[in-house]
Amino acid sequence: MLKKWIAAVLLVAGAINGASARENADLVIRGATIVDVAAGKLIEGHAIAVRGGDIIAVDSEKVIDRRYQPSRTIDAAGQYVMPGLWDMHVHFGGGEALIEENKALLPLYLAYGITSVRDCAADISNAVLRWRAQVAAGELVGPNIYTSGPKLEGPKPLWKGTIEVDSPAEVDAALDRLQAMRVDFVKITDNTLRPEIFLYALKAAKARGLKTSAHIPYALTVEQAVAGGLSSVEHGDYLIKAGSTEEVQISKDYAEKKLTYAQASDKLVDTFDPALARKEFRKLGSLGLYVTPTQNMGRILAYLDREDHSKDAALSLIGPGLRETYNWRVERAAKADAAAIERRHRKYELSATLLPLMRDAGISILAGTDAGYLNSFNYPGQGLHDELARFVESGLTPTEALHTSVINGPKFLGKQARYGAIAPGKAADILLLGANPLADIAATRDIRAVVRAGAVYDRATLDGLLASARENAAKPVTEIK
Repeated sequence: MLKKWIAAVLLVAGAINGASARENADLVIRGATIVDVAAGKLIEGHAIAVRGGDIIAVDSEKVIDRRYQPSRTIDAAGQYVMPGLWDMHVHFGGGEALIEENKALLPLYLAYGITSVRDCAADISNAVLRWRAQVAAGELVGPNIYTSGPKLEGPKPLWKGTIEVDSPAEVDAALDRLQAMRVDFVKITDNTLRPEIFLYALKAAKARGLKTSAHIPYALTVEQAVAGGLSSVEHGDYLIKAGSTEEVQISKDYAEKKLTYAQASDKLVDTFDPALARKEFRKLGSLGLYVTPTQNMGRILAYLDREDHSKDAALSLIGPGLRETYNWRVERAAKADAAAIERRHRKYELSATLLPLMRDAGISILAGTDAGYLNSFNYPGQGLHDELARFVESGLTPTEALHTSVINGPKFLGKQARYGAIAPGKAADILLLGANPLADIAATRDIRAVVRAGAVYDRATLDGLLASARENAAKPVTEIK
């Protein structure tokens, strides 16, 4: 009897000591199926432990229960857990008067499961740089922000908020300025920038270890730009050029002002050859090119003549000043005649066929929306889910579509050691979904909770963010906070 009593005491003491020896965790997620996006497979029976902004362990539920004492536990039985989404092409802009409306978009991104965004330049860069620091410090609710700061352009460009450059010395000074801002990459556009200065900017940025993102001047071939050091092409329709049997001649004629931009674009579409595109895309893939198709944006603009967006539910989430900027593209599209509209449709329909060709050629595709000011009815947050759906419509599998956001986004920015998987040492930027996104890309819309830098936003909290966005969007510009 005494031996049994001693054994019982020792058992209780061991249990108490074992419990007290458990490590603290801020959060444990139990019961969910883990989505391994890189491998395209599901992992069942594991739990996830989070401390601060880090995933500290992923193991069987028994092991996690034995090792960790959590402050909070999420029972996610029947749900799917995956890394947060990345939108690799957004814009914050529209002028100083719209800074607060742009700031109000940050929690909106989180509400749609987007935990990182790449800002591809606009005209309020100082504010964006400030938000980047505040989000990183936990002082502002929103996704991680990676930004180019102001973009490089030629003299007297169409776009506001740019750094105008027209000589190597001006490019060097601009890059000094951008590095002082600690930008995450350099954005270059081709509105008024001379081709030789474009190429110099690519070379100079690469020499400094800076990634570049650009619109390709029509006076250059795609291969010239990529071989010159371009890291990512923004907008997939630029890749039509590489598949044109007359790309070199069309580029030359455009440079010599024998063709307008619209005429050159039409000729490139007319002379596109899929077989040539496969060959040329393989060259581009071997050079390590990334492409952000912004396909949903292309589709929206192509079909403004036949689709009415005036009753889109997402309009209620966008501030009045930003909604006003949508009119610019709508009014431009309305001026097109029947022939121009038909050309617009043809160009989009051709560009939508390029994704499988890019994938097969080894070009890294980035999921990005072009959402923000000016770009009509392409809604921050929702737009990324629409983009992923377009990718699947165009021939990518759901796994491949997720890869463009979750894997390629961090990889482009050199952040793959920290993001892209549910694994120890990775950032605690996590989505909990109600369905399997590897089976149906629409599952990314079925968000049950978002974990951002370890902070939990359950469905009720996410709905609160959306409600606040609607409330703000209903106010006059001057009242938005």
